[in-house]
Amino acid sequence: MFVSLFLVALCLCFLLLQLKPWRPKNFPPGPLSLPIFGSLLFLNLENPLKDFERLRESYGNVYSLFIGRKPAIIINGFKAMKEAIVIKSTDFAGRPQDLFINDVTQRKGRVWVIMADYGPMWREHRRFVLMTLRNFGLGKKSMEDRILDEIQHTIKTLENNNGKTLSPQVMFHNAAFNIICQVLFGVRYGYDDETIKLIVRCFAEMTKIANGPWAMLYDSIPLIRHLPLPFNKAFENMEIFLSVSRRLINEHKKTRVPGEPRDFVDCYLDELENRHYGSTFSEEQLTRITFDLFVAGTDTTSNTLLTGFLYLMNFPHIQEKCHREIDLVLAGKDRVTFEDRLSMPYMQAVIHEIQRIANTVPLSAFHCTTKDTELMGYSIPKGTMIVQNLNSVLREELKWKFPNEFNPENFLNEQGEFVKPDTFMPFSAGPRMCLGEGLARMELFLITVTLLRKFTFIWPENAGEPDYTPVFGLTLTPKPFTMKVKLRSIY
Repeated sequence: MFVSLFLVALCLCFLLLQLKPWRPKNFPPGPLSLPIFGSLLFLNLENPLKDFERLRESYGNVYSLFIGRKPAIIINGFKAMKEAIVIKSTDFAGRPQDLFINDVTQRKGRVWVIMADYGPMWREHRRFVLMTLRNFGLGKKSMEDRILDEIQHTIKTLENNNGKTLSPQVMFHNAAFNIICQVLFGVRYGYDDETIKLIVRCFAEMTKIANGPWAMLYDSIPLIRHLPLPFNKAFENMEIFLSVSRRLINEHKKTRVPGEPRDFVDCYLDELENRHYGSTFSEEQLTRITFDLFVAGTDTTSNTLLTGFLYLMNFPHIQEKCHREIDLVLAGKDRVTFEDRLSMPYMQAVIHEIQRIANTVPLSAFHCTTKDTELMGYSIPKGTMIVQNLNSVLREELKWKFPNEFNPENFLNEQGEFVKPDTFMPFSAGPRMCLGEGLARMELFLITVTLLRKFTFIWPENAGEPDYTPVFGLTLTPKPFTMKVKLRSIY
């Protein structure tokens, strides 16, 4: 009996040792890793950012964790980030292809541009998307026109609440949703439309699952992937969005005039007609890209705007300086243009400071090494997951005048001129830099300036002390708050 128990215990120990992750030679250090779970038990999965900072203090700017048996490298600080993402960009330009979020978005062999692995399909589509968004003439209405048109609906909401208190969360989210919807499909939805409610619900549920324990278990224990567990809801919601996208694409096919694109979908369909056999372009791929751009352009923009107005209300002296510069530069003009930013150094500094302090996508999208390489003297094998802790750069000591304060002086020199430091990388950097950077920069400037030109935003007297601590997720979201809006006296 004793011998049998001993043999069973020996087998269990052997099995656990086989399941235990092992660090390769000269691999970055890190905390203890356990069988099956790896390092996950040492992280607060609801918000691991503080744990990442704690581990950085113990192990340095480059350290390792294990998601199950899969190793991951956490990169901190500008020096390490620059070496990986800029200097050795192609070595670190891959995407891990066996995670929950990948499986949700890549069914039936299709990929989306953000999570596609580094290769011909990714390069071909990324080049097309960037070119189309950069040269966004699209018929008679430019990207700038579409943004300014949508802002009028936001202004109407604020005018109806003049002197009152309102919750801005839905207002900003709907504005960002409709802007990207007009860019992609040339349509906008009323804020009570069932389509916008459906897509918002699908996105919210997918984000909650992707940020929760079920996604972590999916990544750590592959055997559970085929079981009827809650993570399957994300796959269902993905199909709901794709069905809406397919319907809108089919409507475009019936009404489009080749060579006269009205929006992004028309541009893609034109390109599809001109591509030769063997191209990675397809109608099904187009549905994935629309999802890609919705993800890149909705929550990120709306959450940055929410963070911005939360701070502007509670730093009224900064809001007042914005008012003065806006009034001076836009005197006699009907509306702001994106070109006006060149005459507004303080406004540019404020918007960049909002982006820095918001750090809306704190871990960016995960990278993975495309070959055996090195980072800060450590050996990194091919296929290793790379996680960028952008907070460690955007608030790095000695790199910013006021790293832990909301202060536009971080982006102004002694002459009051706007200066953007190399350490400003909320969109990451290198070949995997965020696709939606250009659209986001335009949206943030035009929306913020237009609203500040017409309104003063006030922290309500009965709202108590502001809580700047965001809610962790795929994006950082400010906790719900209210604002008091007042029409400026010049109107």
